[in-house]
Amino acid sequence: MGRSRLAEANLSGERVSGGDVRRGPAVRSKASRERAALSDLKNCTIAVIGDLMLDRYLHGDVDRISPEAPVPVVQRRSERQVPGGAANVVSNLATLGVNVRVVGITGADEARTSLIGALQQQGRVSSDGIVIDPDRPTTQKLRIVSAHQQIARIDFEDSGALSPELEAKVIGAVLAAVAAAKVVIISDYGKGLLTDNVLSEAIAEARRSGKPVLVDPKRRDWSAYRGASIVTPNRRELSEATGLPCESDADAEVAVARARLMSDSDILLTRSEKGMSYFSADKPPIHVPTVAQEVFDVSGAGDTVIAILAACLALDMEIADALRLANYGAGIVVSKFGTATVTPEELQAPLNRRRSTNNGGDDGALLSRDEAAALRREWAQQGLTVGVANGCFDLLHPGHISLIRQAAEACDRLVIALNSDASVRRLKGADRPVQNERSRASVIGALKGVSAVTIFDEDTPLELLRALEPDVLVKGADYAESEVVGADLVKARGGRIVLATLVPGQSTTAMIEREKIPAE
Repeated sequence: MGRSRLAEANLSGERVSGGDVRRGPAVRSKASRERAALSDLKNCTIAVIGDLMLDRYLHGDVDRISPEAPVPVVQRRSERQVPGGAANVVSNLATLGVNVRVVGITGADEARTSLIGALQQQGRVSSDGIVIDPDRPTTQKLRIVSAHQQIARIDFEDSGALSPELEAKVIGAVLAAVAAAKVVIISDYGKGLLTDNVLSEAIAEARRSGKPVLVDPKRRDWSAYRGASIVTPNRRELSEATGLPCESDADAEVAVARARLMSDSDILLTRSEKGMSYFSADKPPIHVPTVAQEVFDVSGAGDTVIAILAACLALDMEIADALRLANYGAGIVVSKFGTATVTPEELQAPLNRRRSTNNGGDDGALLSRDEAAALRREWAQQGLTVGVANGCFDLLHPGHISLIRQAAEACDRLVIALNSDASVRRLKGADRPVQNERSRASVIGALKGVSAVTIFDEDTPLELLRALEPDVLVKGADYAESEVVGADLVKARGGRIVLATLVPGQSTTAMIEREKIPAE
């Protein structure tokens, strides 16, 4: 189809802060940019259109089996109610400080009062678009829980078709919400709100105004979502929609290709323990590994992903950064029990980490390739961005210092990839390097901002970059981005290239000629 739907919505990262080249010392790390952006969420409005639910949890103790039937007897201890379904998406957004316009349908019952009250308690939520259908109950899911385990679930719902009058009211509320929002979320739980007409009006209105539409799907025929910017299925939903497996990366790509024929949308596939993968029309897939340390309950994780992704897009954040934060947020909620949300403090935690020379492996030490790759994976689990700058760094001069400073500012951890002595000789001639590789590694590793140093023996750092998979690749601005070795590899993973501003007149070769330093 050509360009991705997200690109057409002009929120795909086609900005200087995205995959394009950033130059000069004003470049900030992703973490610092994201911290600044997250503080602006209070100025964003997002529309959530979908099936609203009230999730109820009845907690009790079980110490005997009923004499009437072989079932546990639960002694009730407490009960709590939280927004569920599309309402959980609203809760996630409101918890982050986003202004939310909600469109949904409920019954005229006590559950409606409880649900709207719970949403409005969080502030920043407009419930004017929640339409009453007196002939159906508010959708509820009552979970009976003992010792953190669900024993049973009781559903209260009516998924029947909307009357023409109710559908017209919903469409009116949809148009008003889309007009007020910067990003639109459609949260489809298959409970009857999202008719063909409601979906087509919502997507068409958003596209007319250039606003991205994110859809969490439940239908098996995705043609009803056609024109959405991003569809966010899990593996089961993608398989059901396409009739294809999607366990491996290769399986997923085949299934996504078929799904995109139906929806004409970018696809964000959530893959449980495999993290998530983003597929668009005009760029290679972006695979984001999971950061969850302990999975306690997967309820509502998809709601958290779509909420954080939409919030990041409302801030004009590049898609790769948005995916990383959404993935981190999902890792937080699956470690909590029941339907849960992520606080701004939790989401900012990985962004607030600072370099510390007391953090093992962050002291500019010389590491083997395997050691550097292992440390890079550890940093990724901490939510830190990793940058790589490569070169000979033979006689250190102000140009080198400037490049390293700019590189360190563009990421959370910086690895210097150093050409080996043999590699330097092949590139520079038999009389180079002036200093051997151990000496050069010692000097470069002592500089502020350098987290680790590793040496590569090849003529280019390509194989090392495959092992390290950096988020940021830094080179001097005397290169064009197309000339930077490994640029395609880094960008395919959602990373970016930084071309650092050069200090005029600084060159090791020129220094040797001027000073007539004898070759070793």
